[in-house]
Order: sequence, then structure tokens, then C-alpha cells
Amino acid sequence: MSMSQTSPEGGRVVVITGAGQGLGRAYALMFGARNQVVVAMDLNEVAVNAVASEIRAAGGECLSLVVDVGNADAVEDAARRIEKQYGRADILVNNAAIFSTIQMRPFEEIPLDEWSRVLHVNVTGPFLMARSIAPLMRRKKWGRIINVSSAAALMGRANYLHYTTSKAAVIGMTRSMARELGPDGITVNAVLPGATDTEIPRQTVTPAQKQAQIAMRCIQREANVDDLTGTVAFLASDESRFISGQSFVVDGGLVFL
Repeated sequence: MSMSQTSPEGGRVVVITGAGQGLGRAYALMFGARNQVVVAMDLNEVAVNAVASEIRAAGGECLSLVVDVGNADAVEDAARRIEKQYGRADILVNNAAIFSTIQMRPFEEIPLDEWSRVLHVNVTGPFLMARSIAPLMRRKKWGRIINVSSAAALMGRANYLHYTTSKAAVIGMTRSMARELGPDGITVNAVLPGATDTEIPRQTVTPAQKQAQIAMRCIQREANVDDLTGTVAFLASDESRFISGQSFVVDGGLVFL
């Protein structure tokens, strides 16, 4: 069924990168529960297939694709697969990023290959995904692109220079992309999560560091994935139709934009 700007929100095709774990998994399950068609992408085949199985077991529809978002050919192949299967893509959540495996270290000690890999996945990845998916949105004159940045970019987080640089770049990308895609009825916004408790282990953050961050929040508790899904759902909805190029910090009030 063709979806126009006034059509029911159920049944839209939602493409989510990094959907195999963490926040990406939470977004995928949330959209699946809201009767959206989920296209779950991840580099980890076992993880992304498990998410797809969860969505299907709950009565939802999910296509799982193993994709390296930094590989232009792989991304274009995925877009063709989506077009062939559904003929459309309505919502793109650019969530995939390198973070949990990064070791904290002074910027002078970051190996060049690690710097390049982080920027390639975290910046070039969203660019490639948007470049391949936006044409499917333009056909319907409706679309939502949600780029996942990080509150770390506003904090100027020390010892994560490549990560904070990549996430600051995503904010700039969001603003320029919003200008270019607005005439086609496509909104582009960024979500900036703070430190969030997921199943992904992070060896570089100590319990003391975590508690120090929590103490500085307006809402002084640990963040979980459910604290992010509502913002993403709103930005993907019709209700956000007049919001574009904006950055939404979801960190319990630690940093202000």
C-alpha cells in the first residue's frame, strides 16, 4: 500500500544500521512492536538474525541484512535489496558506529589506522547509507533520517578524540543534509545519547567514572535503552514533520545544547 504524508504510520519501512546489539537492537524491537517493517542491518550476522527472530516471534516483519556500512558496494546492494523487496524506504536510523571497542588514550597515541577506521564507519557510513536510501524516500516525497551522534561531542570528551570528532561531524552532516532533503519532504535530525547501559561491555569506563557522570545529571540515575526509543520514535513520526536539522540530547540533563 502506498503511504502518503497523511497515511497511517504502521507498515512503513524502517532501515536501522547497527541493529544487532545495544541501542540499535532497542530501536529495531521498538519499531517492530509498532507494526513497522524493520530492515535490520549489522556486520554481525548472528546478532542481527537474532534480532530479526525476536521481531518475527512477536508478530512483526523484519528483513535482516549483513552489511558493512563503510563499504559503498555493500550499502548499494542493500538498498537494491530493500527496493526489490518493499519498493520503498521511509525511515533511516543511522546508528552503526565504532565505540565500545575503542580504548581510551591521549590523542597523540591514537594509531592512524584506528583514527581512519573510526571516522570511516562513524562518518562515511551514515553518508553512504543516506546517499543510497534517500532516493527511495524522494519518490514518495516523505522520509525521516535520524543520525545517531553522541553527547560526547558536546562534552569534548577526553581520550576519545576520534570518536568525539566523528560524532561532531554527524551533527554538521545532519544540518547540511536537512537543507538538501527538506524540499522533498524528508526531515533529518540527530539524536545525541549520553552514556547508556546496554548489554555491550565497555572495559574503558570504570564504575567510579560511571557514578561521577550520573551525579552530574539533572536526572540522577543510570540511562537505559528505553530512555532513547521514545525520542527516536517521535522523530520518525508524522508529529515531527516540522522539525529538521536539529540535535536532541538525551542524557538525563548532563550537557545542554
